[in-house]
Amino acid sequence: MVLSVVLASFVLILPVELPDKTLFATLVLATRFPPLPVFLGVGLAFGLQSAIAVTAGSLLTLLPEALVRAVVAVLFLIGAVLLWREARKGAEDEEAAVQVRESTSFLRAAAISFGVLFAAEWGDLSQLATAGLAARFGEPLSVFVGAWAALLVIAGLAAFLGRKLADRLPVALLHRIAAVLFLVFAIVAAVETVRALAG
Repeated sequence: MVLSVVLASFVLILPVELPDKTLFATLVLATRFPPLPVFLGVGLAFGLQSAIAVTAGSLLTLLPEALVRAVVAVLFLIGAVLLWREARKGAEDEEAAVQVRESTSFLRAAAISFGVLFAAEWGDLSQLATAGLAARFGEPLSVFVGAWAALLVIAGLAAFLGRKLADRLPVALLHRIAAVLFLVFAIVAAVETVRALAG
């Protein structure tokens, strides 16, 4: 495991997920259920989604280096554009349609949390970023650990702090910071693509 790759993955994924729909979905789940089963279910969903993203990114490394760099650059550029557009739109709607009884068991609350977040995370920016990082660094385990750690921090904040967190987040600013990070990674990958083609 490469610590610098773990750290890079953590630093990139954390601001991407903070203003994301999955954060708000977790916040809503935390208002319906106790925090521990929500955290467990959401954490497992994030872990599985991170593993899928790392696997997809690792498969990209089987392609020629210049093509991989170009794909990574495009993934990050798309992420930057989507994040910037989200920042212009403002915060996403916090109220998700989650209708369950208050007397739900621990296991059922964890399963519902897992299902909601697993479905919500498909094609998410953090999943694209995780796949891109796995392709770029060629260190799937390190990327997985860093990405999952960032997602667990988000899940913990949302599950244990609940709605108070949503009221204090400058969502548009976080989207812009994440968009700039994505753009920087896209530029770096584009430069690496040109170098790979020239070399």
